[in-house]
Amino acid sequence: MEVYECIIVGGGIAGLQAAIQLGRYRHRVLVIDSNSGRSTLCRAYHNLLGWPEGISGEVLRERGRQQAEALDVRFITDEVVAASKQGETFRLIGKTGEVYEAKRILLATGVKDRIPPIPNLIPCLGTSIYVCPDCDGYEVTNKKVIVLGAGKTGANMALTLLYWTRDITYVNHEGEPLSEEIERKLQEQGIVYIYEPIESVLVKQGPLFCGVRLQSGTELSGERGFIAFGNNQVNTDLAKQLGVERLENKHIPTDARTKQTNVPTIWAAGDIGVHSEQVAIAMGEGAQAAIWIHKSIMAEKKKRT
Repeated sequence: MEVYECIIVGGGIAGLQAAIQLGRYRHRVLVIDSNSGRSTLCRAYHNLLGWPEGISGEVLRERGRQQAEALDVRFITDEVVAASKQGETFRLIGKTGEVYEAKRILLATGVKDRIPPIPNLIPCLGTSIYVCPDCDGYEVTNKKVIVLGAGKTGANMALTLLYWTRDITYVNHEGEPLSEEIERKLQEQGIVYIYEPIESVLVKQGPLFCGVRLQSGTELSGERGFIAFGNNQVNTDLAKQLGVERLENKHIPTDARTKQTNVPTIWAAGDIGVHSEQVAIAMGEGAQAAIWIHKSIMAEKKKRT
C-alpha cells in the first residue's frame, strides 16, 4: 500500500489550495473528498479578488481540482469515517472500506450548514439567498430582505443586516419563540417578525428568490433572502479520534503561523479552524498549512541523510 507524504481530508477551497501548493512542491499527495461540503452548494462567491461578478463553488472546485491534478495530486471520492495512528503512519478508513495511509494529515473538512428541506431554497444559495453577512451583506443593500431562520439565531441575523438595509422581515421557521427583550429589539428597529413555518421559497426565472409562502398560505414578497438556522455541524470528529484539541464549539485551534494542531503531524485549515468563514481565508490557510507541511517533509528527509 502506498504511504503518502500527506493526505488532505476535504476537497473544498482550503483543501484544494493546499493540494495545489503541495503539488507544486512535487510531493506525493492524496485528497479524499466526500463532495458534500459548503462549496458544492454556493452558486456565487462575490467578495473574492478578481471575481466581481461572482464565481460559483462548483466552478471554483472544478478549476482547483484540474489545477491540482495537473501537478500529479491524486483525488479519491470517499468519506473518511475512522482514523488512527500506527507508529509514524496515519491509517484512514473510508466509508467505501478503502484504507489510506500517510505520514501527515491536513484536515480541511469544513462546516456543514443546517438547512431545512424548504423547497426552492438550495438553488438560490449565493445568488439571491445568502448565509454569511460578512461575505454577502453588501448584496442586500437597500433591498427588501426576508430572513429565514430559527429562534435567536435568525433574530440576530436580522439585526445584523440593518447595516445594509432597513426593510427586513424575519420569519422564525422553527425553534424556540423569542424572548420579550429580543422581540422588543426587532420592533424598535422596524423589523417585521413572523413566527410560522415556511412552506416554500418563491422564485422567479433564474432561479431568483422573490419571497416565501408560509404554511398558512400567506405569501411574503422579498428581493433577497438570508438564512440563519444555527446549530451548524463542525466536521471535526476525525480530529477527536486522532487526539487533536478541539474547543467547546468543536472548532480546532492551530498555531497562527503554521496551522499545525497540537498533534505535530496534523494540520487544519478552513472553516473548522478558529474562526472566520471566508473563502479567501480558506485559500490562505490552505496555502499556509501546505508550506509548513513541506517544511516538515524536508526536515524528515534531512534527518535521513
